[in-house]
Amino acid sequence: MTTTEPYTAVASQARQATEKSVEAWKRGAKTIADRTDLSQLPQIDLLEPVTRYFDYVQKAVDLNRELAIKWAELLNSLSGTVREQAEKASHLIGDQVENVADLATKQAEKAEQVAKEQAEAAVEVEKEQARLARQAERAAAKVAKEKAREPYEGLTKAELSEKLADRELPKTGTVEELIERLVSADSE
Repeated sequence: MTTTEPYTAVASQARQATEKSVEAWKRGAKTIADRTDLSQLPQIDLLEPVTRYFDYVQKAVDLNRELAIKWAELLNSLSGTVREQAEKASHLIGDQVENVADLATKQAEKAEQVAKEQAEAAVEVEKEQARLARQAERAAAKVAKEKAREPYEGLTKAELSEKLADRELPKTGTVEELIERLVSADSE
């Protein structure tokens, strides 16, 4: 008789291995996200150099100076935007790591459940096969018994008694009992 313990143990080990892998991956992704130092992104401040440069330029170039200042302001705002986007991406990565870890754990639990169900189904199939085998054995025994009775069917009680006497077996009883006695003697 097969039990589900080996299947359950294997499914449990697979689930544990999956959980360990997911945990290691999660720690690695968190370490990468934590080590990303967003404060070291360069702060671009071009206002002072641009202002100094254009202080020495003639008044006719004032229009160009204002244009350059506008570009410098735009670059400053872009570096702030890049920093904000990097922070958002870091948070998204962390959230995705959690989601993937949860999903992998759920998949491992489902796999373990499926393995248990398959093990139980295998046990049921094995039981059914044993029941069918016993049923087949009984049918074969019945056919064999009927076949062993064939030579004695149709004989009279006197003929059956004579065969029993030849074998030095008791001759009393019904015709059925006499036939059974002869069949038993044949099988010994």
